[in-house]
Amino acid sequence: MDISLIETLRFEPGTGFIRLERHLSRLTRSAAALGLPGAEKAGEALSASACADTAARVRLELFADGRIDVQTAPFAPIAADTVWRVKIATTRLSSTDPLLRHKTSRRVLYAAARAEAPASEADEMILLNERGDVCEGTITSLFLDDGSGILKTPPLASGLLAGVLREELLESGRAIEAVLRPEDIEKGAVLMGNSLRGLIRARLA
Repeated sequence: MDISLIETLRFEPGTGFIRLERHLSRLTRSAAALGLPGAEKAGEALSASACADTAARVRLELFADGRIDVQTAPFAPIAADTVWRVKIATTRLSSTDPLLRHKTSRRVLYAAARAEAPASEADEMILLNERGDVCEGTITSLFLDDGSGILKTPPLASGLLAGVLREELLESGRAIEAVLRPEDIEKGAVLMGNSLRGLIRARLA
């Protein structure tokens, strides 16, 4: 299979890799599902890349032959009061595509959705599936704050990535799964998030 698996982590001095075990667990599950060897070497590869005194964005890629590549770059946090402008893309995901729940190098649909609006008009694009259900952003999971005190996020069955931050919020009880429609996110407060940057407030542009 001509595909690779990707994990993008944040490294913080004094803390280490944020949500490391969740990232490694996801990588291991995805590698087993797709038949990629070498996932057991990921932890060691990340440790070798760590820079103890600098916050960093760390991208690990596991290739089909078991090779691992790790790239690091300075991490610049987003201001706490940031509000992203988001738009709904016309590009659609398929709820029956099993690869969507894995973070892979297959990015054609996400790239197409991102290309629908320039960065000057939208910070992120939201993708729907073939039924018109809300799925996710191009690099983020989507959460809806409807005032109930518990965030709602689309189920994997809608066709989306099993995000690490998403998993943490579900397991902690801060979020539950719910099928969402565009009209739902038009009425409530939207948050986009991933393990690298956490939750970011958003509004439909």
